[in-house]
Amino acid sequence: MSSWRDRILREFTSKVSRLTLVADPDGLLLEEGILAAIQEQGFEVIPFEDHVAFRYAYESKFRSQWDEGKGVALVVVLPCESRHLNQLPYDLLQVGRRLSFSLGEIFPHLSYPIVAALDRGDLDPLDEAQRRYAPGLLGDNATKDFILRHVFEIAPELIKEPKDLLRVLLRRHYRMQRVPPVLDERFIELLKQNDKFKDWPLESIVPDRDAFFAFLQERWPAFVERIAAQAGGTHVRQRTQPYDLTFNGPVDLPFDDGDVRVYLDNLFAERLLQPTSHEDAGILRKTWVGVGIHTDPAEDRARRLNTLIESVRSCIPAPDARHESWLRFARQWAELTILVHRPLEGTSIMDPTTRDRFSDLRSRIDAAFTAWLVKRYSGLSTLPAIPPAMVHHIPRYVAHHLGSSSKSKVALVVVDGLALDQWIILRDALKLQRSSLCFREAAVFAWIPTVTSISRQAAFSAKPPILFPASIHRTDNDSALWTQFWVGQRLSQDEVLYLKRLGDGDLQDVAELLSDPRIRVSGLVIEKVDRIMHGMELGMAGMHNQVHQWACQPYLGNLLKVLHDHGFLVFLTSDHGNIEAEGCGRPTEGAVADARGERVRIYSDTLLRDRVHARFRDALKWEPVGLPQDCLPLIAPGRAAFVPRGERVVSHGGICIEEVIVPFVQIEEASAIRAVPLQLDQPSTPQKGGIS
Repeated sequence: MSSWRDRILREFTSKVSRLTLVADPDGLLLEEGILAAIQEQGFEVIPFEDHVAFRYAYESKFRSQWDEGKGVALVVVLPCESRHLNQLPYDLLQVGRRLSFSLGEIFPHLSYPIVAALDRGDLDPLDEAQRRYAPGLLGDNATKDFILRHVFEIAPELIKEPKDLLRVLLRRHYRMQRVPPVLDERFIELLKQNDKFKDWPLESIVPDRDAFFAFLQERWPAFVERIAAQAGGTHVRQRTQPYDLTFNGPVDLPFDDGDVRVYLDNLFAERLLQPTSHEDAGILRKTWVGVGIHTDPAEDRARRLNTLIESVRSCIPAPDARHESWLRFARQWAELTILVHRPLEGTSIMDPTTRDRFSDLRSRIDAAFTAWLVKRYSGLSTLPAIPPAMVHHIPRYVAHHLGSSSKSKVALVVVDGLALDQWIILRDALKLQRSSLCFREAAVFAWIPTVTSISRQAAFSAKPPILFPASIHRTDNDSALWTQFWVGQRLSQDEVLYLKRLGDGDLQDVAELLSDPRIRVSGLVIEKVDRIMHGMELGMAGMHNQVHQWACQPYLGNLLKVLHDHGFLVFLTSDHGNIEAEGCGRPTEGAVADARGERVRIYSDTLLRDRVHARFRDALKWEPVGLPQDCLPLIAPGRAAFVPRGERVVSHGGICIEEVIVPFVQIEEASAIRAVPLQLDQPSTPQKGGIS
């Protein structure tokens, strides 16, 4: 039987029409699988969001080529119902065929508002369940129960004991599974019917991943005490001594249940849970709970290293994986990268066998990620901005959090060149300085090539690089683009602030500017990490060490305090990451390259790029996805750089996972956490209406 995708894709066959106009109120055509399939049929998809931006792309990239009898077919997607297509420009209506798709047509027997709240990637299991079980016409609650069971594998009636609930929540939060709030509310409502969960902090630990792991962390020492007593420990804490708990609920959790215990190795290896110290560590290290006990630093590191290598090896996303799979995977890889390049004091470097295992794993990841990017990267830029998938989505996501209140404020801190592994180093240092900070961590894709002039401008402009061709090789236009975006969001120029060259020195002038009561939006660029990178001579180990030293200084923590004290909701991201690369030779093309980086060269002419590529056959001719047509990157092969052979540098510009996937974090004071946290794990419900 055909799937929900097939019902849409049968409308897109090659050469059927060069222009297709689609009313898509539910964002179905922007689902990754649909996008990839449509592009494979020779179509290019553009959402109609901004009249000026669309007209520029349409005239320069499509109509001019159609007039010459060339070019690809175009699909214009509008987030509106079919009757609003008539609001499109007349010249489009004259030549374009019209289509419309909606969730109501695909799932006619289920409650539309509930289905619309789902991430579009969850429609596959829902469609399969609808065809298999033919549920008939369902109301709101019945639809919620049907989705919980068949999409998220949650059967509330089978959750009878604490171990059952822990198993469900561990599976959900470890996988970073996205569940809409409307379904969480239903799940919690059903759980509360069981008296065994009446004192559990369900409103916190069910929807909030960070709260759930904090809940487990508080209770792990109590569980260790029980195991120590059973193992004959001599330093067991008296049960009359109360535990200092932030979350309500039972103190003793069944971590030893088989379905719960299976997660613990990875939770401690990935530092989602932290080991605890115990006087009976010598006894406990011989039991299965040793994974969560501080013992010998070298032994702890070796155990974590082996666990992470095997975990990462088993989790490399498939060729047709959704982009979220790579974002989740990148965080596991970042933890392993830190462990490899920054051993703790008193521990040794990896033994040759482990180093070979790591190198082999890295090669496999590089090959898989490159293959995935070639196939799927072109569709990322057209995904909805909420939740953000790429850096140019971030301003729209931040604007979503600004709201309509004149008192609300938002700040975007861009740490130039900060890789995901280096963010973890920063985060850990910030936690030590200010324990009150709360981090809602996620990740996004940078623009390729991963250079500042392209990716940082995209992050501040909310535009793909094709829409700022005049400044694509410069870094002095961020302020104008940042202000332009917010003026488009109906703020005045006086309400927008942009500051750069931050990272050192006194914050007095910055604090004075941020204290201006008119300022509602701030964009700040910290350039310290990028400067460290470009001066690095000691490889990635030196890079990690220098970032750690800077993180231990009070600058960033004080900047965050200034922002919070002035009422800003703070988001932190990066424009690109970095890798350690080895020289493969330097092209001697003279002045023909528009940009001459260590990991990428950019040319304005195909023949010039081909001439250099002939001497560097393993380099990648990256197609100008989202770039101006005269922006043609040649990316150094693998983990190589266009520097003399044998020379090693820390650089960026290429397509390794550390360069492309960067952190995106909401940072708040724990005492001021808002009711709606950062949810790259909460999709937005598409809004129906006309063309804005």
